[in-house]
Amino acid sequence: MLFLLLGVGLTLLFDDEALNQQPVDFWVSALGVPLLGWCALSFGRALLYIGQQGAADGWDKAREEDLICRMRRGRRSQQVLGASLYTALRKPGAQPAAQLGALLNGVEALVAQSSRSSGATSRHSRLPGDMEDDPELILLGVLKQVLADLAPPLVHLPESTPLALLLEVDSSLPEHRLRRVWQQAWSSSGIRQSTAPVEGNGLAALDQWLDQRIDDQALLLVVAVQFAPEQPEGTAEAAVGLLFGNRLTQTILPAIAYLHRPEQVRVPTTEATLYAARQALDWVSWDTPVIEHVWRAGVAAQHDVAMNTVLAELLLPTRSQQGFCNLDASLGHPGQASPWLAIAAATQTIASGNGPQFIFSGGSAVEKGLWSTVMTPVPSISN
Repeated sequence: MLFLLLGVGLTLLFDDEALNQQPVDFWVSALGVPLLGWCALSFGRALLYIGQQGAADGWDKAREEDLICRMRRGRRSQQVLGASLYTALRKPGAQPAAQLGALLNGVEALVAQSSRSSGATSRHSRLPGDMEDDPELILLGVLKQVLADLAPPLVHLPESTPLALLLEVDSSLPEHRLRRVWQQAWSSSGIRQSTAPVEGNGLAALDQWLDQRIDDQALLLVVAVQFAPEQPEGTAEAAVGLLFGNRLTQTILPAIAYLHRPEQVRVPTTEATLYAARQALDWVSWDTPVIEHVWRAGVAAQHDVAMNTVLAELLLPTRSQQGFCNLDASLGHPGQASPWLAIAAATQTIASGNGPQFIFSGGSAVEKGLWSTVMTPVPSISN
């Protein structure tokens, strides 16, 4: 309307001929030219809108594809093919089920006793073995047992199958003695596959594996030990062995459970802890699982308030009678073996017929933060 009124006004103002002398030319100039100009501008605006809309749709599609890719990447998980666990609650010759029952029931092994490193009395738990025995021989025996538990699944794999080894040992024994003990234990294990070391430590190494080596043919072998720590007060001696396989490439060995991507708490606040726990649950690709047990291992006391808030917010078990397993209270701080200790215990719990498990774990250093991890059973074919 503005264009038409402007056209009529300009025509009346500048046209020399009278309206009654050339009415057709007058109306063509007054109405036709502005109308054509408006149509040209409208057409240009329509083309601009279509171009902008196409660019926006392309951006939305690219963003959706990127989001789907990131979600699939985040929801990667590892097969747990084998688990071995030795703590103070596993007596010589006893079956793993007895130790697992003690862990689930919160049996306390954290007592005042002489330490292997200094001989002084401190409150800690230690692996079975006489104080008079050579610590090197005790550690050798434990490592032999761990590798013996993990060797049977590897028998079914070709000798050419690569093994990526993540070895974490926390001990007051000298490095050269630890290296000698490991070499002796490995040579007597009968495992035919060759190993290559993995960079990193703890769950950060596993997180990096999920990012970079999910298509790898190699299996991930984790052996974590805390033995005769330099500062034994409040600690736990433990030996853990875990065998992981990539779900995309490993199809020979049956999986015991699935370990989903761990999520680290970046900032020691309640909000960050809640976010990490929710994200760890969200990485499970099916509906939010009903967590049957919550495991705590290697978590510093400074995280207690945040953990209690998260447990209440997410309706997770908070008491030992309800499925909360505080390994720090029953065994002590397992050091570098903390996450692997909890994962091994949760794996054995799933293998005994239980459902999804949730893990809060730390490490040897408080500043490395807290990790949240979910483990789920392998779905049956009928499901």
